[in-house]
Amino acid sequence: MDGGPRVPEQRRSGSAASAVAEPATLRFSVLGPVRAWRGEEALATGSPQQRALLAALLLREGRTATAAELIDALWGTEPPSQALAAVRTYASRLRKVLDPGVLVSESGGYAVRTPREGALDLAQAQELAAQAEKARGGGDLSHAREALNRALALWDGEPLAGVPGPYAEAQRARLEEWRLGLLESRLDMDLEQGCHAEAVSELTALTAAHPLRERLRELLMLALYRSGRQAEALAVYADTRRLLAEELGVDPRPGLRELQQRILQADPALAEPSAPVAEPTVVPVRPAQLPASVPDFTGRDAFVSELSDVLSSASEPDGPESRVMAVSALAGIGGVGKTTLAVHVAHRARAAFPDGQLYVDLQGAGPRAAEPETVLGSFLRALGTADSAIPDSLEERAALYRSVLDGRRVLVLLDNAKDAAQVRPLLPGTEGCAALVTSRVRMVDLAGAHLVDLDVMSPDEALALFTKIVGEERVAAEREAALDVVAACGFLPLAIRIAASRLASRRTWTVSVLAAKLADERRRLDELQAGDLAVKATFELGYGQLEPAQARAFRLLGLADGPDISLAAAAAVLDLPPEETEDLLESLVDTSLLESAAPGRYRFHDLVRLYARACAERDEQPPSEREAAMSRLLDFYLATAARVYAIERPGDRTVDHLEVTGQAGQAFSDDAKALDWLHAEAACILACVQQSLAAPTLRKAVDLLLASKDLAESGASALRYGVVTQAARDAATALGDAHAEGRARTTLAQVLSHAGRFEEAGAETERAIELGRSTQDPWTCGNAHNEQGIIANCLNRRAISETHLREAIKAFRADGNRPGEASALCNLSRVLVSLERVSTAIELVREGIAIYDELGLTFRLANARYALGIALGHGGRHDEALEQLSAALSTFGVNRQRLWEGTTHFRIAQVHLSAGRPTQAAQHAEQALTTGSMGGEWMRANILTLLGHSLESLGQTDRARACWREALALHESAGSPEADRLRRLLPSVALL
Repeated sequence: MDGGPRVPEQRRSGSAASAVAEPATLRFSVLGPVRAWRGEEALATGSPQQRALLAALLLREGRTATAAELIDALWGTEPPSQALAAVRTYASRLRKVLDPGVLVSESGGYAVRTPREGALDLAQAQELAAQAEKARGGGDLSHAREALNRALALWDGEPLAGVPGPYAEAQRARLEEWRLGLLESRLDMDLEQGCHAEAVSELTALTAAHPLRERLRELLMLALYRSGRQAEALAVYADTRRLLAEELGVDPRPGLRELQQRILQADPALAEPSAPVAEPTVVPVRPAQLPASVPDFTGRDAFVSELSDVLSSASEPDGPESRVMAVSALAGIGGVGKTTLAVHVAHRARAAFPDGQLYVDLQGAGPRAAEPETVLGSFLRALGTADSAIPDSLEERAALYRSVLDGRRVLVLLDNAKDAAQVRPLLPGTEGCAALVTSRVRMVDLAGAHLVDLDVMSPDEALALFTKIVGEERVAAEREAALDVVAACGFLPLAIRIAASRLASRRTWTVSVLAAKLADERRRLDELQAGDLAVKATFELGYGQLEPAQARAFRLLGLADGPDISLAAAAAVLDLPPEETEDLLESLVDTSLLESAAPGRYRFHDLVRLYARACAERDEQPPSEREAAMSRLLDFYLATAARVYAIERPGDRTVDHLEVTGQAGQAFSDDAKALDWLHAEAACILACVQQSLAAPTLRKAVDLLLASKDLAESGASALRYGVVTQAARDAATALGDAHAEGRARTTLAQVLSHAGRFEEAGAETERAIELGRSTQDPWTCGNAHNEQGIIANCLNRRAISETHLREAIKAFRADGNRPGEASALCNLSRVLVSLERVSTAIELVREGIAIYDELGLTFRLANARYALGIALGHGGRHDEALEQLSAALSTFGVNRQRLWEGTTHFRIAQVHLSAGRPTQAAQHAEQALTTGSMGGEWMRANILTLLGHSLESLGQTDRARACWREALALHESAGSPEADRLRRLLPSVALL
């Protein structure tokens, strides 16, 4: 950046400055067309030659230019005979347009005195570049990148656009070179901050536009390598070496050759950014996720001291353990106080970890422990990583997590872990960080961990805890009874806390009353000595203290499998008004038998949930009430999901074919809140479906999958949605329910199709069509044919596809399902495009668009625009195609359909390549790879194939072949027919 144009402070004469009226409103631009504004009013700067004069004066930065210098700038060595008169005329015209005192005559020449600093865009850019250089020198890459992005944003196309003359031409080249230098600096910092995946698309386009610029090639190689695309990185070097030899007769510079060797050697130093820094934010992201420490924490002095010493030694820069990431694992029976101790110690150590504290409940004691990849996604977001930058696989998320934590001092509390395998990916792995782990099992296989076995409290500690909660006066009056209470609790902290809290909330009880109640529970106290049963016995004490209405709520809410439950869903389970439900749930929170996860949301500790279910099986009378409660929950989710579906797809007959529910469901004030509800409740909805696959509720469970189908297309919940849908198919088949089986198979086919598993999907729809015909279910008849048509088209079986889609159109029309008809029309148009019947295809998709427009279906209109864009692009109407696809892309983004966004980028890339714009095609193909797409690995292979064609058109043949080789491997793995076409592109590969 040192070589950038300098714009010094403008010199002003006193008389000129005093004559300027409101000088702050006048501004100029040269980093694009030469323009002038007064406020927001654009000023007429005249002919190209007149703008050339203004540009020459602006670029002299307040200095006077003689008439001879201006003539040379405008015309060079061959000026016209009246050149001097022309210069004077241009100057006179500009003086009339500009404010008085801005264009001045002196010493036989002219000068422009800008009325304020920053009035010229070039001056602003230079100042921002200086700020960026200073920030980078100080190690603040976030602010440096921000300043450079602001500087680069000042360019508005080609500098001095449309301005003639040799001076303008020289300045254009100088300013463009400076812009590229700034861009390279910013991209270099992007890579330093770990944004390599995002940089690939931009660098691909830049290397195409500036093929001989080696620094851009070097950055692209590094970005590809760090994105796991080593073959493409080496292919970029091969393309560069060949191009330099052909065009300039030279070899790549030493830095580029050295980078190639380091990639070949898999140099570990290349794998991660040299100086990872948090994503740019105005305020650095510093998570503080620790739960509140209990104010009455008691005892455990030796454990607190031991754990604090381990944490402090890891956080001290010069400490003996400072080069090792500290891990302490606490083990013990449920209710022994592992979490309480860990949270207390973590709060004491907060000052030693100034970059933040992360916390997660891993739900290890429950039936479904938290998945490490899900936890890593949550941690990365808490550390400031954008959703779009979070990779899909566990290994990639763990690597990014460790990279983000490198150089930071962060404490991670992993509560309630299942086993060491669950914990390992969540450990920071870098010095200066530390992890506290709690679990029911002793993690002897967690390498390097400091193991702590936590036993029950001593009698003195137990009595002290009881006294803090109940009060000194009441305990002192009945000390022996208090000792009896804590002994009956087995000195287990959770049992003591529950008993003491109950006593503290009942002022009419004496300690002796509580002791007598506990004495009646001898069998349970014996069980306190037997592992998990000890926890159950402890919870039995709290449960026995509940009022009847509280106990019923505790039992019934424990039946639901979801990770938590909303107030509205809980009200449905209990069959009570929301206000009364909230009072009951808050009272359970006060007893510690229920947790308030967030305003309006509640959750059980996993062991408490198991106990609540045992209570329900034992105490809920009549037993049918348990099934009724779960049926009400299923009805609530189905009715509410149907509302969301109807809002998203007005006129779609699907909601009319769903099972009738006994719940009205939740109402929404606007569309956005409806979609928010669906995604927020995704885990709970899918858990409810899986829990409801028995005969009495099977059909409603399957219908809930139909109503929540947006979850299959969002990406975030697609995997879990597929697993549950397969379980629904299996349950319906086992029970012989053809109606439910047809719907489940159709829905499963959609999931498999989205994943690119077309043969499996086709088998499901083939059976679904038979079932739909036998049950005369209009939903299955229409949707199964529609899905089979889509699948057959992807498998290049055009005639079969056309047949099924025409059957789908017929079925939808018979059912009066106009959105279904529109969908099938759009799908049929894509088949006809492949059959070169483009005109008919365009007519069909316009029919579909007309239906969507009439019904106000904004979201589904995006699918129609997507289909129209494909048809128009195939017909050579590229600009129209891009207009439709861009509109679809925007709508998919608003509706959080990430996979459709990626697929649309692929289609845009196809249009650009067809129009002869390989640079733009490569950019959008890279976006598709980064975002993900419908069709799974099959579509990824198609995107790589397209990217290869784009790169080949740009002369980057080695990188193109690298893309094709990867695509061929994907197609061969899936047995896709597209593999044959790729083998023809890569004859040498076919011989391997």
